[in-house]
Amino acid sequence: MADWRDVLLVDGYNMIGGWPFLAQLANIGMQEARDALLEKLADYQAFSGLRVIAVFDAYRVPGLGKSFTQGKVQVYFTKEKETADECIERLVVDFSHRRRKIYVATSDLMEQHIIFALGALRISARELLSQVEQSEREVKLKIKEDQAKSTRNTLDGQLSEDVRKMFERWRRE
Repeated sequence: MADWRDVLLVDGYNMIGGWPFLAQLANIGMQEARDALLEKLADYQAFSGLRVIAVFDAYRVPGLGKSFTQGKVQVYFTKEKETADECIERLVVDFSHRRRKIYVATSDLMEQHIIFALGALRISARELLSQVEQSEREVKLKIKEDQAKSTRNTLDGQLSEDVRKMFERWRRE
């Protein structure tokens, strides 16, 4: 099935370095920072309707690279001797043959110039974080409004925040 949605390509490590809470988390462990980023991007993808693809640089890691889906976000680890920037540029070219908008989230100025020349639109790490946070606020407001309209006595209203988060993690897995 063809996917005609607009695309957001995200330079994963650039976001981790550019989003303060992810940079802090990366000091604890890079896997935790990647997982937190992918969770935020999955929520943003659901809210925005964009197809989100996160690209992580595996330039110094031997191998062919890999691609998988986590939380409905497509994830690429580049192949050996390929940078995330090169992978993103290749994906921009691949997607530009179809009628859709392509956005690239990176704060790398050189990369911004290259992807702009290829026809993609750029979003800085700070701009994407702002959009993600705004979408989270809108979702919370919508949930609050829906709860206010609802007069049903649901089990959800009886659960602690910790239990609700645990169920949400289970639902996503």
